[in-house]
Amino acid sequence: MKKLVALLMICIMLTLVACATESQTRGATTGGVIGGVAGALLGGRNPWRGGVIGAALGAIAGATIADISAQGAQEAARAGRPVEYYTEDRRGRYYAEPEGYDPRTKCRKVREKVWENGRLVKESVREVCEGEMMERRY
Repeated sequence: MKKLVALLMICIMLTLVACATESQTRGATTGGVIGGVAGALLGGRNPWRGGVIGAALGAIAGATIADISAQGAQEAARAGRPVEYYTEDRRGRYYAEPEGYDPRTKCRKVREKVWENGRLVKESVREVCEGEMMERRY
């Protein structure tokens, strides 16, 4: 039974990864690993179940955060002004601010900051580039 559940989980994850963007895949992988380890450690008498549940929840949360980050960076670069998102309970905050434009590469740099419970947990710079259409599709 455990092998069947593990095989089913692997099939579901592979299906979801095939439909995800690169940043979503990276976020889901990171979230899944962290969630799986945390779930296994906190799983009590059944660490396998805790690990699987933690990995699934972590992967969903990681992909969602990566998607919000990509969308916020693109919006800040396109509008040329800062963008800010909050979680519903106001405990999480995402802030993206455009920093500069490189006409040679047609890319804008956007500084991203993420806060949880009023504490800065992530700060990074992302490049958002304009695409040039050479044919009818990218």
